Amino acid sequence: MAPEARDALVIGGGPAGLMAAEELARAGRSVLVVDAKPSLGRKFLMAGKSGLNLTKAEPAERFVAAYAEAAGWLAPMLKAFGPEEVQGWARGLGQEVFTGSSGRVFPVAMKASPLLRAWLARLAGLGVEVRTRWRWVGWEGEGLAFDTPKGRRALAPRVTVLALGGASWARLGLDGAWAPWLAARGVALAPFRPANMGLCMIWSAHMRPHFGQPVKGVALSAGDRRVRAEFVLSARGVEGGGIYTLGRELREGAPLVVDLCPDLNFEEMAARLAARPARETTSARLRKALGLKPAALALLQECARPLPRDPERLAACVKAVRLEHAGPRPMDEAISTTGGITRAALDEGLMLRALPGMFAAGEMLDWEAPTGGYLLTACLATGRWAGQAAAPWSGEMS
Repeated sequence: MAPEARDALVIGGGPAGLMAAEELARAGRSVLVVDAKPSLGRKFLMAGKSGLNLTKAEPAERFVAAYAEAAGWLAPMLKAFGPEEVQGWARGLGQEVFTGSSGRVFPVAMKASPLLRAWLARLAGLGVEVRTRWRWVGWEGEGLAFDTPKGRRALAPRVTVLALGGASWARLGLDGAWAPWLAARGVALAPFRPANMGLCMIWSAHMRPHFGQPVKGVALSAGDRRVRAEFVLSARGVEGGGIYTLGRELREGAPLVVDLCPDLNFEEMAARLAARPARETTSARLRKALGLKPAALALLQECARPLPRDPERLAACVKAVRLEHAGPRPMDEAISTTGGITRAALDEGLMLRALPGMFAAGEMLDWEAPTGGYLLTACLATGRWAGQAAAPWSGEMS
Protein backbone atom coordinates (compact mmCIF):
# COMPACT_ATOMS: atom_id res chain seq x y z
CA MET A 1 0.00 0.00 0.00
CA ALA A 2 1.47 3.35 -1.05
CA PRO A 3 2.13 5.92 1.72
CA GLU A 4 -0.38 8.73 2.07
CA ALA A 5 1.13 11.95 0.72
CA ARG A 6 1.06 14.88 3.15
CA ASP A 7 2.39 18.40 3.05
CA ALA A 8 3.64 19.05 6.62
CA LEU A 9 3.64 16.47 9.41
CA VAL A 10 4.26 17.04 13.13
CA ILE A 11 4.81 13.91 15.21
CA GLY A 12 4.03 14.64 18.85
CA GLY A 13 1.25 16.78 20.28
CA GLY A 14 2.98 18.41 23.24
CA PRO A 15 3.95 22.08 23.54
CA ALA A 16 6.91 21.85 21.13
CA GLY A 17 4.90 20.01 18.50
CA LEU A 18 1.87 22.29 18.74
CA MET A 19 4.06 25.38 18.49
CA ALA A 20 5.74 23.96 15.39
CA ALA A 21 2.33 23.12 13.91
CA GLU A 22 1.11 26.67 14.48
CA GLU A 23 4.13 28.19 12.76
CA LEU A 24 3.78 25.83 9.80
CA ALA A 25 0.06 26.58 9.46
CA ARG A 26 0.61 30.35 9.68
CA ALA A 27 3.10 30.01 6.84
CA GLY A 28 0.41 28.43 4.68
CA ARG A 29 1.36 24.77 5.01
CA SER A 30 -1.28 22.05 5.32
CA VAL A 31 -0.45 20.55 8.69
CA LEU A 32 -1.20 17.16 10.22
CA VAL A 33 -0.35 16.51 13.89
CA VAL A 34 -0.23 12.87 15.02
CA ASP A 35 0.16 11.63 18.59
CA ALA A 36 0.35 8.16 20.13
CA LYS A 37 -2.02 8.98 22.97
CA PRO A 38 -5.82 9.41 22.87
CA SER A 39 -5.47 13.16 23.44
CA LEU A 40 -2.82 15.85 23.04
CA GLY A 41 -0.66 17.55 25.64
CA ARG A 42 -0.67 14.79 28.28
CA LYS A 43 2.51 15.93 30.06
CA PHE A 44 1.46 19.58 29.70
CA LEU A 45 -1.81 18.79 31.50
CA MET A 46 0.02 16.80 34.18
CA ALA A 47 2.33 19.77 34.84
CA GLY A 48 -0.72 21.98 35.26
CA LYS A 49 -2.16 19.88 38.07
CA SER A 50 0.07 21.59 40.61
CA GLY A 51 -0.15 25.03 39.00
CA LEU A 52 1.19 25.49 35.49
CA ASN A 53 4.58 27.21 35.72
CA LEU A 54 4.87 28.78 32.27
CA THR A 55 8.17 30.61 32.54
CA LYS A 56 10.43 32.64 34.86
CA ALA A 57 10.42 36.44 34.88
CA GLU A 58 14.09 37.37 35.21
CA PRO A 59 16.79 39.14 33.18
CA ALA A 60 17.51 37.46 29.85
CA GLU A 61 21.15 36.72 30.66
CA ARG A 62 20.27 34.94 33.90
CA PHE A 63 17.40 33.08 32.25
CA VAL A 64 19.55 31.72 29.43
CA ALA A 65 22.36 30.78 31.86
CA ALA A 66 20.02 28.23 33.47
CA TYR A 67 20.51 26.01 30.42
CA ALA A 68 24.20 25.50 31.26
CA GLU A 69 26.14 23.87 28.39
CA ALA A 70 23.20 24.28 25.99
CA ALA A 71 22.86 28.01 26.68
CA GLY A 72 25.00 29.02 23.71
CA TRP A 73 23.03 27.28 20.99
CA LEU A 74 19.61 27.76 22.60
CA ALA A 75 20.19 31.49 23.19
CA PRO A 76 18.88 32.73 19.80
CA MET A 77 15.69 30.67 20.20
CA LEU A 78 15.14 31.87 23.77
CA LYS A 79 15.83 35.45 22.75
CA ALA A 80 13.20 35.16 20.01
CA PHE A 81 10.67 33.52 22.34
CA GLY A 82 11.59 34.03 25.98
CA PRO A 83 9.70 34.86 29.17
CA GLU A 84 8.04 38.02 27.85
CA GLU A 85 6.91 36.30 24.67
CA VAL A 86 5.57 33.28 26.58
CA GLN A 87 3.46 35.58 28.72
CA GLY A 88 2.16 37.38 25.64
CA TRP A 89 1.38 34.04 24.01
CA ALA A 90 -0.71 32.95 27.02
CA ARG A 91 -2.57 36.26 27.09
CA GLY A 92 -3.23 35.91 23.37
CA LEU A 93 -5.02 32.66 24.17
CA GLY A 94 -7.22 34.43 26.70
CA GLN A 95 -5.25 33.33 29.77
CA GLU A 96 -4.06 36.16 31.99
CA VAL A 97 -0.89 35.46 33.95
CA PHE A 98 0.71 36.58 37.21
CA THR A 99 4.24 36.51 38.59
CA GLY A 100 4.87 34.98 42.00
CA SER A 101 7.37 36.20 44.58
CA SER A 102 10.04 33.83 43.21
CA GLY A 103 9.64 35.19 39.67
CA ARG A 104 7.75 32.15 38.45
CA VAL A 105 4.92 32.95 36.04
CA PHE A 106 1.56 31.15 36.18
CA PRO A 107 -1.82 31.47 34.48
CA VAL A 108 -4.35 33.08 36.81
CA ALA A 109 -6.47 29.94 36.35
CA MET A 110 -3.50 27.89 37.68
CA LYS A 111 -4.42 25.12 35.23
CA ALA A 112 -3.19 23.91 31.87
CA SER A 113 -6.54 22.74 30.50
CA PRO A 114 -8.06 26.17 29.63
CA LEU A 115 -4.85 27.18 27.88
CA LEU A 116 -4.65 23.92 25.94
CA ARG A 117 -8.31 24.08 24.89
CA ALA A 118 -7.88 27.61 23.58
CA TRP A 119 -4.69 26.65 21.76
CA LEU A 120 -6.25 23.63 20.08
CA ALA A 121 -9.21 25.75 19.01
CA ARG A 122 -6.84 28.27 17.44
CA LEU A 123 -4.95 25.51 15.63
CA ALA A 124 -8.22 24.07 14.32
CA GLY A 125 -9.08 27.53 13.03
CA LEU A 126 -5.78 27.53 11.15
CA GLY A 127 -6.74 24.25 9.49
CA VAL A 128 -4.45 21.97 11.51
CA GLU A 129 -5.64 18.35 11.38
CA VAL A 130 -5.10 16.04 14.36
CA ARG A 131 -4.94 12.26 14.49
CA THR A 132 -4.62 10.59 17.89
CA ARG A 133 -3.64 7.00 18.74
CA TRP A 134 -1.15 7.16 15.88
CA ARG A 135 2.14 5.77 17.22
CA TRP A 136 5.21 6.30 15.09
CA VAL A 137 7.15 3.04 14.67
CA GLY A 138 9.92 4.13 12.29
CA TRP A 139 10.17 3.82 8.53
CA GLU A 140 8.43 1.46 6.14
CA GLY A 141 9.91 1.66 2.68
CA GLU A 142 9.64 5.28 1.59
CA GLY A 143 7.10 6.21 4.23
CA LEU A 144 6.93 6.95 7.93
CA ALA A 145 5.09 4.04 9.55
CA PHE A 146 2.44 4.30 12.27
CA ASP A 147 0.43 1.87 14.33
CA THR A 148 -3.13 3.20 14.34
CA PRO A 149 -6.58 2.01 15.47
CA LYS A 150 -7.10 0.88 11.86
CA GLY A 151 -3.82 -0.96 11.59
CA ARG A 152 -0.47 -0.04 10.09
CA ARG A 153 -0.45 3.16 8.04
CA ALA A 154 2.33 5.06 6.28
CA LEU A 155 2.69 8.76 5.52
CA ALA A 156 4.93 10.51 2.99
CA PRO A 157 5.25 14.16 4.12
CA ARG A 158 7.15 16.85 2.30
CA VAL A 159 8.44 18.16 5.63
CA THR A 160 8.35 16.69 9.14
CA VAL A 161 8.86 18.07 12.64
CA LEU A 162 9.58 15.52 15.37
CA ALA A 163 8.48 16.54 18.87
CA LEU A 164 8.30 13.21 20.69
CA GLY A 165 9.74 14.24 24.04
CA GLY A 166 12.46 12.63 26.08
CA ALA A 167 12.59 9.30 27.90
CA SER A 168 10.70 9.90 31.12
CA TRP A 169 6.98 9.59 31.85
CA ALA A 170 6.40 6.66 29.49
CA ARG A 171 2.77 6.44 30.57
CA LEU A 172 2.28 9.93 29.11
CA GLY A 173 3.92 8.90 25.85
CA LEU A 174 7.52 10.01 26.47
CA ASP A 175 9.43 6.73 26.29
CA GLY A 176 12.39 7.49 24.01
CA ALA A 177 11.40 4.62 21.67
CA TRP A 178 12.34 6.80 18.71
CA ALA A 179 16.05 6.85 19.56
CA PRO A 180 17.16 3.62 17.82
CA TRP A 181 15.25 4.47 14.65
CA LEU A 182 17.04 7.80 14.30
CA ALA A 183 20.40 6.31 15.29
CA ALA A 184 20.02 3.69 12.55
CA ARG A 185 19.61 6.56 10.07
CA GLY A 186 22.83 8.25 11.13
CA VAL A 187 21.52 10.77 13.67
CA ALA A 188 24.00 11.32 16.52
CA LEU A 189 22.43 10.79 19.95
CA ALA A 190 23.60 11.27 23.53
CA PRO A 191 22.52 8.64 26.09
CA PHE A 192 19.40 9.46 28.06
CA ARG A 193 19.90 10.30 31.74
CA PRO A 194 17.43 11.53 34.36
CA ALA A 195 17.16 15.27 35.06
CA ASN A 196 15.06 17.05 37.67
CA MET A 197 14.90 13.77 39.54
CA GLY A 198 14.60 12.68 43.15
CA LEU A 199 17.21 10.69 45.03
CA CYS A 200 16.80 7.25 46.57
CA MET A 201 17.26 7.01 50.34
CA ILE A 202 17.08 3.93 52.54
CA TRP A 203 15.38 5.28 55.66
CA SER A 204 15.01 3.82 59.10
CA ALA A 205 11.56 3.46 60.70
CA HIS A 206 12.37 6.66 62.63
CA MET A 207 11.66 8.69 59.47
CA ARG A 208 8.17 7.39 58.65
CA PRO A 209 6.23 10.08 60.54
CA HIS A 210 7.99 12.74 58.47
CA PHE A 211 7.29 11.44 54.96
CA GLY A 212 5.63 14.13 52.87
CA GLN A 213 7.09 16.91 55.01
CA PRO A 214 9.20 19.73 53.53
CA VAL A 215 12.60 20.70 54.89
CA LYS A 216 12.62 24.48 54.50
CA GLY A 217 15.05 27.35 54.95
CA VAL A 218 18.13 25.26 54.18
CA ALA A 219 21.09 25.38 51.79
CA LEU A 220 22.06 22.38 49.70
CA SER A 221 25.47 21.71 48.20
CA ALA A 222 26.75 19.24 45.61
CA GLY A 223 30.13 19.58 43.98
CA ASP A 224 30.88 23.28 43.52
CA ARG A 225 27.22 24.38 43.62
CA ARG A 226 25.28 25.65 46.60
CA VAL A 227 21.63 26.69 46.48
CA ARG A 228 19.11 28.06 48.96
CA ALA A 229 16.03 25.93 48.51
CA GLU A 230 13.74 23.41 50.12
CA PHE A 231 13.09 19.74 49.52
CA VAL A 232 10.63 17.06 50.57
CA LEU A 233 11.11 13.82 52.49
CA SER A 234 9.32 10.83 51.00
CA ALA A 235 9.17 7.09 51.62
CA ARG A 236 11.43 6.60 48.61
CA GLY A 237 13.94 9.36 49.27
CA VAL A 238 14.20 13.12 48.79
CA GLU A 239 12.80 15.28 46.02
CA GLY A 240 11.78 18.84 45.22
CA GLY A 241 13.23 22.02 43.78
CA GLY A 242 16.46 22.06 45.76
CA ILE A 243 17.31 18.49 44.74
CA TYR A 244 16.37 19.08 41.11
CA THR A 245 18.56 22.17 40.83
CA LEU A 246 21.61 20.10 41.80
CA GLY A 247 20.59 17.20 39.56
CA ARG A 248 23.55 17.40 37.22
CA GLU A 249 26.12 17.26 40.02
CA LEU A 250 24.25 14.56 41.95
CA ARG A 251 23.80 12.46 38.83
CA GLU A 252 27.55 12.56 38.31
CA GLY A 253 28.24 11.29 41.81
CA ALA A 254 28.76 14.41 43.94
CA PRO A 255 27.68 13.98 47.59
CA LEU A 256 24.65 15.92 48.84
CA VAL A 257 25.32 18.10 51.88
CA VAL A 258 22.63 20.11 53.68
CA ASP A 259 23.20 23.17 55.88
CA LEU A 260 20.17 23.23 58.15
CA CYS A 261 20.93 26.77 59.43
CA PRO A 262 22.38 28.77 56.53
CA ASP A 263 21.52 32.12 58.14
CA LEU A 264 23.72 31.48 61.18
CA ASN A 265 27.48 31.17 61.11
CA PHE A 266 29.29 28.41 62.97
CA GLU A 267 30.41 30.58 65.88
CA GLU A 268 26.93 31.98 66.52
CA MET A 269 25.42 28.52 66.40
CA ALA A 270 27.96 27.09 68.83
CA ALA A 271 27.39 30.01 71.23
CA ARG A 272 23.62 29.56 71.15
CA LEU A 273 23.93 25.83 71.81
CA ALA A 274 26.42 26.38 74.66
CA ALA A 275 24.02 28.83 76.33
CA ARG A 276 21.29 26.24 76.74
CA PRO A 277 20.84 24.43 80.10
CA ALA A 278 23.03 21.34 80.39
CA ARG A 279 20.05 19.19 81.40
CA GLU A 280 18.23 19.71 78.09
CA THR A 281 18.09 16.89 75.60
CA THR A 282 20.00 17.36 72.37
CA SER A 283 16.76 17.62 70.41
CA ALA A 284 15.45 20.31 72.75
CA ARG A 285 18.70 22.29 72.45
CA LEU A 286 18.54 22.19 68.68
CA ARG A 287 14.89 23.15 68.60
CA LYS A 288 15.15 26.00 71.11
CA ALA A 289 18.59 27.37 70.24
CA LEU A 290 18.48 27.01 66.46
CA GLY A 291 14.77 26.76 65.68
CA LEU A 292 15.04 23.44 63.88
CA LYS A 293 11.67 22.04 62.82
CA PRO A 294 10.68 18.38 63.36
CA ALA A 295 11.50 17.28 59.79
CA ALA A 296 14.95 18.87 59.95
CA LEU A 297 15.60 17.36 63.38
CA ALA A 298 14.58 13.94 62.12
CA LEU A 299 16.89 14.25 59.13
CA LEU A 300 19.79 15.27 61.35
CA GLN A 301 19.17 12.33 63.69
CA GLU A 302 18.89 9.97 60.73
CA CYS A 303 22.11 11.05 59.06
CA ALA A 304 24.41 12.04 61.93
CA ARG A 305 23.64 9.75 64.88
CA PRO A 306 24.92 9.68 67.53
CA LEU A 307 24.79 13.44 67.86
CA PRO A 308 27.57 14.95 69.96
CA ARG A 309 26.82 16.98 73.09
CA ASP A 310 29.74 19.35 72.56
CA PRO A 311 28.31 22.64 71.15
CA GLU A 312 30.99 23.11 68.52
CA ARG A 313 30.84 19.55 67.25
CA LEU A 314 27.05 19.67 67.24
CA ALA A 315 27.07 22.95 65.30
CA ALA A 316 29.40 21.37 62.75
CA CYS A 317 26.93 18.52 62.26
CA VAL A 318 24.05 20.94 61.68
CA LYS A 319 26.05 22.96 59.14
CA ALA A 320 26.96 19.90 57.05
CA VAL A 321 24.44 17.05 57.10
CA ARG A 322 25.64 14.54 54.53
CA LEU A 323 22.85 12.52 52.90
CA GLU A 324 24.14 9.11 51.89
CA HIS A 325 21.74 8.61 49.01
CA ALA A 326 21.52 5.57 46.75
CA GLY A 327 21.52 7.51 43.47
CA PRO A 328 18.77 8.99 41.29
CA ARG A 329 15.25 7.65 41.19
CA PRO A 330 14.47 5.62 38.02
CA MET A 331 14.55 7.65 34.82
CA ASP A 332 10.86 7.09 34.13
CA GLU A 333 10.08 8.98 37.36
CA ALA A 334 12.21 12.00 36.42
CA ILE A 335 10.46 15.22 35.46
CA SER A 336 12.69 15.43 32.40
CA THR A 337 15.74 13.84 30.83
CA THR A 338 18.98 14.96 29.31
CA GLY A 339 20.36 13.23 26.25
CA GLY A 340 18.78 12.68 22.87
CA ILE A 341 19.60 14.40 19.58
CA THR A 342 22.95 16.15 19.88
CA ARG A 343 23.66 19.70 18.80
CA ALA A 344 26.10 18.41 16.18
CA ALA A 345 23.30 16.40 14.55
CA LEU A 346 21.27 19.57 13.88
CA ASP A 347 21.70 22.54 11.61
CA GLU A 348 20.91 26.11 12.67
CA GLY A 349 17.21 25.57 11.96
CA LEU A 350 17.03 22.34 14.00
CA MET A 351 16.94 20.17 10.89
CA LEU A 352 18.57 16.76 11.20
CA ARG A 353 21.70 16.85 9.07
CA ALA A 354 21.35 13.14 8.28
CA LEU A 355 17.67 13.49 7.27
CA PRO A 356 17.01 16.59 5.15
CA GLY A 357 13.47 17.83 5.58
CA MET A 358 13.11 16.36 9.07
CA PHE A 359 13.35 18.80 12.01
CA ALA A 360 13.27 18.18 15.77
CA ALA A 361 12.28 20.21 18.82
CA GLY A 362 11.57 20.09 22.53
CA GLU A 363 12.87 17.46 24.94
CA MET A 364 14.09 15.24 22.10
CA LEU A 365 17.10 17.55 21.95
CA ASP A 366 20.11 17.15 24.24
CA TRP A 367 19.63 19.98 26.74
CA GLU A 368 18.51 20.23 30.33
CA ALA A 369 17.31 22.95 32.67
CA PRO A 370 15.87 23.14 36.17
CA THR A 371 12.18 23.32 36.91
CA GLY A 372 10.72 26.78 37.38
CA GLY A 373 9.45 27.56 33.87
CA TYR A 374 12.68 26.87 32.00
CA LEU A 375 11.60 23.49 30.62
CA LEU A 376 8.32 24.67 29.13
CA THR A 377 9.80 27.89 27.72
CA ALA A 378 12.53 25.99 25.87
CA CYS A 379 10.00 23.49 24.48
CA LEU A 380 7.88 26.35 23.14
CA ALA A 381 10.92 28.25 21.83
CA THR A 382 12.49 25.28 20.03
CA GLY A 383 9.13 24.21 18.62
CA ARG A 384 8.56 27.69 17.24
CA TRP A 385 12.10 27.82 15.83
CA ALA A 386 11.81 24.42 14.15
CA GLY A 387 8.37 25.26 12.74
CA GLN A 388 9.60 28.51 11.24
CA ALA A 389 12.68 26.83 9.76
CA ALA A 390 10.60 23.96 8.37
CA ALA A 391 7.92 26.19 6.82
CA PRO A 392 9.85 27.10 3.63
CA TRP A 393 11.15 23.55 3.06
CA SER A 394 10.03 22.29 -0.32
CA GLY A 395 11.95 19.04 -0.59
CA GLU A 396 10.49 15.61 -1.02
CA MET A 397 10.02 12.79 1.50
CA SER A 398 11.70 13.57 4.84
